[in-house]
Amino acid sequence: MSYPSELKYSPKHTWVKIEGNVATIGITFYAQEQLGDLVFVELPAVGATITKDSPCGVVESAKVASDLIAPVSGKVVEVNTELDDSPEIINEDPYGKGWIAKVEITDADGLLDAAAYQGGLE
Repeated sequence: MSYPSELKYSPKHTWVKIEGNVATIGITFYAQEQLGDLVFVELPAVGATITKDSPCGVVESAKVASDLIAPVSGKVVEVNTELDDSPEIINEDPYGKGWIAKVEITDADGLLDAAAYQGGLE
């Protein structure tokens, strides 16, 4: 699997698309593949402040529930409510329709480029 080069990645298997001071975040292809078919996503609350490297939600499959670890710090300005009824969208399109939240960034230090992230998987 190739990882989109226009995105940034965290070692905790989340991706980040930065546009101005807003980051769209989701989980990587690798993460959704390891989890299997997703059955539930607990989204962060709009207006909540999330902290880089801390849990900000949960993704759950038939196999396991896993914390969603924030790749950036900031205020949640939007969440993907389609995931409430259709969490499998993440499996189908992790880098597109499967985004999880949009965050007004206060800290985005330490993100990896696609090559560095993929190199860490091998």
